[in-house]
Amino acid sequence: MKITDVTVTLFKWENIPVKSYDHEVKMVTNSTDLGLVKIKTDEGTEGHALLGLCVHPASLEAPYIIRFLKPILMGQNPLDRERLFQSMSRMRAQVSTLAVCAVDVALWDLAGKISGLPVHAMIGTFRHKTPVYASSEQHDSVDGYVEQALAVKDAGLHGYKLHPKQHWREDIAACQAVRKAVGDNFNLMLDSRSAYDLGEAVKVGRAIEELGFLWYEDPLPVTDIYNYAKLRESMDIPVMATEFPAGWLDDYAPWIMNKATDILRGDVMIKGGITSMLKIAHLAEAFAMKLEIHHGGNSLNDVAYLHIQMAIPNTSFMKILLPQEAWWHGLVEEIQIDSDGFAHAPGKPGLGYEVDLELVERQKIAVLS
Repeated sequence: MKITDVTVTLFKWENIPVKSYDHEVKMVTNSTDLGLVKIKTDEGTEGHALLGLCVHPASLEAPYIIRFLKPILMGQNPLDRERLFQSMSRMRAQVSTLAVCAVDVALWDLAGKISGLPVHAMIGTFRHKTPVYASSEQHDSVDGYVEQALAVKDAGLHGYKLHPKQHWREDIAACQAVRKAVGDNFNLMLDSRSAYDLGEAVKVGRAIEELGFLWYEDPLPVTDIYNYAKLRESMDIPVMATEFPAGWLDDYAPWIMNKATDILRGDVMIKGGITSMLKIAHLAEAFAMKLEIHHGGNSLNDVAYLHIQMAIPNTSFMKILLPQEAWWHGLVEEIQIDSDGFAHAPGKPGLGYEVDLELVERQKIAVLS
């Protein structure tokens, strides 16, 4: 079997809720474009992935897939995923992790369809369902966090994470109000999105320790390994870093060796795909660390990371980022969460969720090949 073509179909995505998640990650328009990546073989089987997210149009990345990654794939056996991943990752000076992710996810989808197995079964299934927590957007008031946290709890989900206003006193007040509202037996987390200096981070960390928060995520600048190590030494609450910047397996080594984080973070989109995330999960496991997986940026990437969670032991939750309408688009059916707050292992071959090809055709902008 050989790869005979790689294409990216750009299509419009409109009516996106305009939200902010920190000082930098905010939507400035309610429309963008996504890309359907197709890898075709001489036996007629196709692998699919989605490229792009609400704050980063696929049209920025798609030309790099065609120019730099397609030549690596053409004529190759699509089952040689590790060799192809190594070749693509050596192109990091030319292409981003987002582009490599889309190709890698499509290759896994293709392999699952060839074998007749879901991706998690190809890796080796560890669990068949996982609890889900919800992560907030930024709200204008403390009441916004309280109301949303209560709605999340009432929906049966297993936790709520705040993206606060990024002013340490206000952030503590929001955390206190949410804890009071939901009670002591509901999982809460804080993601401060690199808002503080070390002194502020210590104050906030000690406050949420007293509130029984589950983890303390990204309080300091994303590359500040030195101060993360000092913060971690002064905290009882687990500190989580390494979500950003976008990068590869070797970027984790200094964090582990400097004991700068308790929990590793990552997702398929900004770490280079399923292949890369499995390497990171196994690295974390070797150091008795958890890998808590971030959301994937689009619907099919979230499906990809759901498969990973079903296949590794050292992770706790699936994450959904609110509002879901700002992140999920383009599938016939989105990931289903049951009334008890669990997402279940996909049962169909490959990724097991279908791209809405009729929607793609209706909203088509261009086909890159």
